[in-house]
Amino acid sequence: MKGRKPDALPAADDALVKIPPPPAWLSKHAKAEWRRTAPTLAARQTLTAGDLALFEAFCAAAGAIREAQAALDRDGMFYAAEKGLLKRHPAATAQIQATATLRQCAAELGLTPVARSRVAGKVADGDNDPSPLDL
Repeated sequence: MKGRKPDALPAADDALVKIPPPPAWLSKHAKAEWRRTAPTLAARQTLTAGDLALFEAFCAAAGAIREAQAALDRDGMFYAAEKGLLKRHPAATAQIQATATLRQCAAELGLTPVARSRVAGKVADGDNDPSPLDL
């Protein structure tokens, strides 16, 4: 690819070495995501106290996706509304919105493949992709 590569994200000077336990208000599934993801963020030393609200939103979204899926598994994707019309279950919309939130938060936290490549370190000396002329 041509163009300037994004700079690597260095470890934060005020990074949390130990992530606190999940807040009590998070759902069961959101707390499970917190416990699953917190060790990764602590090891990378990129999460600060100021980022905890974003991490909470990430975990809450993960929990909402699982809860919405449980409702869809139980009730089905559609339901019969007035005059026999089929309507999409409200949980489907909630799941779509939670997935969008999760993806945005994951990118900000460095939990996507592209974001991880920025956190991992800089590419030495410019473009790392060979051009057709380099082959």
